[in-house]
Amino acid sequence: MLSPADALTRLDAALAAARTAGADAADALYVGDGATSVSVRLGQLEDIGRAEGEEVGIRVFVGQRSASVSSSDLTPAALKEAAERAVAMARLAPEDPFAGLAPEDRLAKGPLPELDVDDPTEVSATTLKERALACEDAARAIPGITNSEGAGASAGTVVMALATSTGFRGGKRSTSHGLSASVVAGTGSDMQRDYAWHSARYLADVESAEEIGARAGRRAVERLHPLKLASAQMPVLFDPRVSASLLGHLVGAITGSAIARGTSFLKDRLGQQILPAGLSIIDDPLRPRGLRSRAFDGEGLAAVRTAIIADGVLTTWLMDAASARQLGLAPTGHASRGTSGPPGAGTTNLHLEGGTATPAELMADIKQGVLVTELIGMGVNGLTGDYSRGASGYLIENGQITRPVAEITIAGNLIDMFANMIAGNDLAFRHASNAPTLRVDGMMVAGS
Repeated sequence: MLSPADALTRLDAALAAARTAGADAADALYVGDGATSVSVRLGQLEDIGRAEGEEVGIRVFVGQRSASVSSSDLTPAALKEAAERAVAMARLAPEDPFAGLAPEDRLAKGPLPELDVDDPTEVSATTLKERALACEDAARAIPGITNSEGAGASAGTVVMALATSTGFRGGKRSTSHGLSASVVAGTGSDMQRDYAWHSARYLADVESAEEIGARAGRRAVERLHPLKLASAQMPVLFDPRVSASLLGHLVGAITGSAIARGTSFLKDRLGQQILPAGLSIIDDPLRPRGLRSRAFDGEGLAAVRTAIIADGVLTTWLMDAASARQLGLAPTGHASRGTSGPPGAGTTNLHLEGGTATPAELMADIKQGVLVTELIGMGVNGLTGDYSRGASGYLIENGQITRPVAEITIAGNLIDMFANMIAGNDLAFRHASNAPTLRVDGMMVAGS
């Protein structure tokens, strides 16, 4: 794996080769990664692996024609050949009036912010094995746990660098550490599984193996003896384990490409109230040690904190350069890409804020409802906003969580769900996308 500086040197050579071959403009992306992972089950080592890879993607423009190629051979000769192949492909491609690099005057300039995403701590495979075993041991020690699906620990490093023919050069090295466990409770026909996991940029920020394992064990035991619910319309609470998935559906509906195609249920809602007043959805790429923190986007634009929804109002689409041109707008710094194709648009560290009620207050007036802790399937229609997903969780009766429920389906429409959403005050920054407990009234819950 190259250092960011060495990666940029390779990218400069690839861009020079593209210009020599006849490209009018080009950009090049390097991604190198390495990860060690260990998995255990029932106190025994199951697997240990080390994966490494690196690749350069070259995107060239000949007039308004473009093409992309990628190569895992990073020798100067191979990159020169890849650049020449990309130019030859671009000359045969159809014209695209929206093709091109990001505007030069919008590129990130000056020193890039330090985001503290590179942990110098070295973790051996032996240490990973010890952490995984401790995590599984803690889970299996919970009374009622009868089997294990295993535990795993990992440590990885990623180097990313981007260079454009318009002068942008930037790179970063980042690390990640993870730990998880999945166990089974019960016997015979009444068995339930559940899990817990945590990941962070720094090893010191990962929860202890004992905390993660014990949480996985308690969750599995609490799911034993689930009820079969009769179908009815009722309030649904989304636990923080799953509530951020609703943010994902919203983000997918406001990307520039979806808006340009007219295939989004929010295509006519810019500047309108989407969530209740007081709630905001923030994308913050500059959060120190954030799991998706970055100083620049996939096209070299400066990454900035954005209130995608401010006080309930949708403020912006998420646009790369091409979709912005198609919509007659400016790119927003949300370009995201890999080495094998053009950029799209996406978010970084996303969260919903503004909730004021405790989870207990959210359910206090509910005579019958459901707290959802797991979602199954992807039954969401991006064109209409219709929402239907399998779920499991817990029954709420007279303001209290009582019994587990399983094999239910929850359904509604995302426009109505967003408009009627009530947020809790238990927001915690544990993942790349975070939301507190969310209450949505009037959902259809289908059971037995």
